[in-house]
Amino acid sequence: MTYLKPIKLFAFLFLGVATLATPTAFAQANYPNKPINFIVPYGAGGGADSRSRQIAQKMSVILKQPIIVDNKPGAGGNIGTEFIARSAPDGYTIGMGNFAPLAVNKTLFGNLRYDPETDLLPIVLIEKGPLVLVVNPNSPYKTVKDIVDAAKAKPGVLTFSSGGIGGSHQLSAELFEQNAGIEMVHVPYKSGSAGLTDLMAGNVTMMFDQMYSAMPSIKADKLRPIAITSKKRSPLLPNIPSFAEVGYPKVEVLNWQGLVAPKGTPKAIIDKLNAAANEALKDPQLRELMLSQGNEIGGGTPADFAALIKSESAKWSTVVKTANIKPE
Repeated sequence: MTYLKPIKLFAFLFLGVATLATPTAFAQANYPNKPINFIVPYGAGGGADSRSRQIAQKMSVILKQPIIVDNKPGAGGNIGTEFIARSAPDGYTIGMGNFAPLAVNKTLFGNLRYDPETDLLPIVLIEKGPLVLVVNPNSPYKTVKDIVDAAKAKPGVLTFSSGGIGGSHQLSAELFEQNAGIEMVHVPYKSGSAGLTDLMAGNVTMMFDQMYSAMPSIKADKLRPIAITSKKRSPLLPNIPSFAEVGYPKVEVLNWQGLVAPKGTPKAIIDKLNAAANEALKDPQLRELMLSQGNEIGGGTPADFAALIKSESAKWSTVVKTANIKPE
């Protein structure tokens, strides 16, 4: 009966493979069955941290597991983002991926220890938000044309503040300079709030700031808004034009963030996280909060978020190289 041996051997091998595959399949099907770590690549108390905690709280209810937020700030978001990329791809470490570490820092730093294109998997876009160009209320500049005319008349005299090298504050101004054919002086600070404070004190000419950050001072008449970086006007500032309206359609900047996971995380887990995040973004309280800050609510598929990251990386790579921006 030797002719039965190959069949028995095949059956044994098949059973062995099935047995080995079963734990992985079981783990994915029962995911999550323990707490999830949520990495924020910025410090506590900032915009990224606040939104991360809000979305994590909503998702923890949906997934029926605790989601523990862990701040790992430093190096323009690179430290925390690298930590996500180097974590086990099992769905139990995810994090907030932001504009700079995902689309800017690869060109800016040149020697990252992670590759945002190959070491991370997009899960879902959380939000996008425009910036607003603001000046001191006593500034002689009331329009974009005023600024462009002054900058052309006195190259290298007008100044703009930022929260540091390579962030959305600086890049918005650099994009404006490149499209308007003007030259201004960048004055970086340790934080966006420090740059805004010095602007209100009259020590710099202007600043591109996030809507949520600038709005309280605008409402208090401590800042004068000039234009916003979205395609259309914002409901929060209906009388303030977009750059497209005043002749600079390429000056479009949306500071965005979304969830990412380490490369190799199974698709079934990515899909489950994506579904949970999309469900969380339907929460009326969270939606109202995001809209009240001038942001666009995200959502969509992992592929949608991947396409955004790809297009933004190409755009900002060009801006960084053209402006010859170097890290501090």
